[in-house]
Amino acid sequence: MKSTNTGDRIERASSMLGPLARRDVPLAPLTTYKVGGRAALMVHPRSVADLAVIATVVAETELPTLVVGRGSNLLIADAGYNGIAIMLDEMVDDRTHGHRVDGTQITARASLALPQLARRLVADGLAGFEWAVGVPGSVGGAVRMNAGGHGSDMRECLIEAWIFDLRTNCSAWVATENLGMRFRGSDLASHQIVVEARLQLSHGDRETSQQLIDEVVRWRREKQPGGQNAGSVFVNPIPGELAAGELIDRVGLRGHRLGSASVSSKHANFIQASEGGSSDDVVALIDFVRRRVADETGFALRSEVRLIGFDDAPIDDEVGILIGAGQ
Repeated sequence: MKSTNTGDRIERASSMLGPLARRDVPLAPLTTYKVGGRAALMVHPRSVADLAVIATVVAETELPTLVVGRGSNLLIADAGYNGIAIMLDEMVDDRTHGHRVDGTQITARASLALPQLARRLVADGLAGFEWAVGVPGSVGGAVRMNAGGHGSDMRECLIEAWIFDLRTNCSAWVATENLGMRFRGSDLASHQIVVEARLQLSHGDRETSQQLIDEVVRWRREKQPGGQNAGSVFVNPIPGELAAGELIDRVGLRGHRLGSASVSSKHANFIQASEGGSSDDVVALIDFVRRRVADETGFALRSEVRLIGFDDAPIDDEVGILIGAGQ
């Protein structure tokens, strides 16, 4: 009979994973918010065989899993994460730079940073991915959340993604139309891991593409704050017509502070965490902003941030933050 005690299940998983796992690993440094607690277990699989081992352990222990990726859309609870955190940064293949070019088709590792890939593709003379230089996430996370910006998104260039399912211990290439990709979201569940993505781009002019890259970088520096944040917190309620930041400004919350968290004075749709701050403060401020906007404007803002380890977060899943895994 399987134990229902979380501590017992973590011990069992640690024993089964052996040297593949580390205990009590800080997650805050792996996220752009830089706040939050530790993962009970952390694994860095190097192969599909390692993923299969993790799948067996998950089936045996029923522990939750979290793919961390670049951590650019994750907010980790101060209490930490009582599950198995997975990072794909050590997956081994024959690609020196993490991607392979075949004409205008590109196959990229899930752990590859989007800005890095965008610059490399420009150097390869390929166009259509310049927008991604402004997104601080990973290829896998971009598939899971349909990341985008500057007039495009991942769905526009994605052909298919190689998905490993921890629940079935099987992997397969899944076509874009079967991923349920939508504005800043998809149908991928936390047990479905994006391992690779295949993109369709076009031949381009390096100079023109570099100019686009420079424009995106310049725009971000001028319009968006640096520091500890996860980018835009809320999805624009009417993309292209009504921005979440506009609504937050309308209710006078630009610069508003709650404990160690504050609404950015540079861009109202960014929430900053202070150095050494609390993720509880961040989630409380997100909830406060959402409720204030709803009360005064009637718009129910949906968040792009993923809450990890918040068992009793004060945010409604349907209109607030989605509790789950990032990549």
